[in-house]
Amino acid sequence: MKRILVPTDFSPQAENAIKVAAQLAVKHGSEIYLLHSLEMPLSIGGSGDNSNLPESLYFIKLAEKHFSEILEKPYLQDVNVHEAIGHNEIYNDISAAVEKSNIDLVVMGSHGASGFKEMFIGSNTEKVVRTSKIPVLVIKNDHPVFEINDFVFATDFAEECRWSFNEAQKFAKNIGAKMHLLFVNTPGDFRTTAEANGLMDNFVKGMGAENYTLNIYNDSSIEKGILQFAKDRNAQLIGMSTYGRKGISHFFNGSVSEDLVNHANMPVITFKIQ
Repeated sequence: MKRILVPTDFSPQAENAIKVAAQLAVKHGSEIYLLHSLEMPLSIGGSGDNSNLPESLYFIKLAEKHFSEILEKPYLQDVNVHEAIGHNEIYNDISAAVEKSNIDLVVMGSHGASGFKEMFIGSNTEKVVRTSKIPVLVIKNDHPVFEINDFVFATDFAEECRWSFNEAQKFAKNIGAKMHLLFVNTPGDFRTTAEANGLMDNFVKGMGAENYTLNIYNDSSIEKGILQFAKDRNAQLIGMSTYGRKGISHFFNGSVSEDLVNHANMPVITFKIQ
């Protein structure tokens, strides 16, 4: 976790993400890469003539002003920070930045389902989660002290989730958290206790897992089960795999990871299945 990318629209929600990234950077000796996507209207940017150049420069100068204000924040004084301005849609800019700077983790703020006319409304957050090749940590609230002791990792324990589980293990170890592996039993896909235990035991076998628990939770839907289990455990973080496919079949035959990003108040981290 040496290079952390934080997309920002200079909103309070984005600043919440920067604060968390700063705490991780100080703890792990990481560098932070701040990214602002202008996403300028076509009438300003891409027509090919230079008539709108002054207006384009105005938005760039405004972004640079915001960057300079952020860099003065006390929580960034001991952190090596790089800043960049992108000109495409946010998820495309993030993908390019991850590739260019060899980023290890994306930390982004989210307004959630109630967001309106802002960059990080649900649909953009979902696209980032779905398209990112590296872990994405989504922050909803202000965390003056970002400390994770209990980390719920929900999975269907399929073979293809092993890689993402291994990445989640590394992350849990880095932050010093206990991992609670979770299988949510629903009426539509019910497993007996013996079946679920067998599935989980077989999944963790040979994975070198440490400091974890195995858990079965029954609920009417996977999303509700994850949220309620995390609440019961007083967990500070929810993690899961995401398939990164287009359409609606991402996770547990549904868009659970994207829904949770929108509706969970606690931080959510996603790991793409390879």
